[in-house]
Amino acid sequence: MIGRLQGQLLEKKAPEVLVDVNGVGYEVLVPMTTLYQLPEIGGKVTLSIHFAVSENSQALYGFYDKKDRELFRTLIKVSGVGPKMALAILSGMETDQLVSCVMEDNVSALVKVPGVGKKTAERLIIELRDKLKTWQVAHSPLAEMEAASQPQAGGQGSNDIVAEAESALVALGYKPVEASKMVANVLRAHSVTRSEELIRLSLRSLSPA
Repeated sequence: MIGRLQGQLLEKKAPEVLVDVNGVGYEVLVPMTTLYQLPEIGGKVTLSIHFAVSENSQALYGFYDKKDRELFRTLIKVSGVGPKMALAILSGMETDQLVSCVMEDNVSALVKVPGVGKKTAERLIIELRDKLKTWQVAHSPLAEMEAASQPQAGGQGSNDIVAEAESALVALGYKPVEASKMVANVLRAHSVTRSEELIRLSLRSLSPA
């Protein structure tokens, strides 16, 4: 079983990255919260891996933080929640935000994630509440990154950036029309020069405050 990958980042196209490990390229699905923390193409990367095997496929899911992998594994044990939905949940909110939603019975925040209806959100809260009691909600390193990397004025998103952002949102489960609307709303309020930033802001607009 693969539990960790360390190598060179060759490609980064949300929600998938390609990592070269001694000449072997591994395709890894990552949540957006991990994607934001990865180096530029060509940089060295280390990911904690969850190896998922089903009747029809095999897939690697990668996480920058072991804590995120632990929560991912906890999520997929919930009835009705598969790896794709768990990835979407962890893309739409940080680990500590999700824990807060569960502990505060915040159904309205959870149903904003594509594929999560009211019944699934309620099931998540019921089944996760006891398991997450020991988690400590702390200031996330990602929040510090966001504060230090606000979009600069004067930039303008290219068609390629918009297309890549919309494609990533669709891959996470949002309908094309929803993805286009989310991206358009962000571009009306921000000047964005990178697709990762556009994806982050789009997802953040749906996340709990």
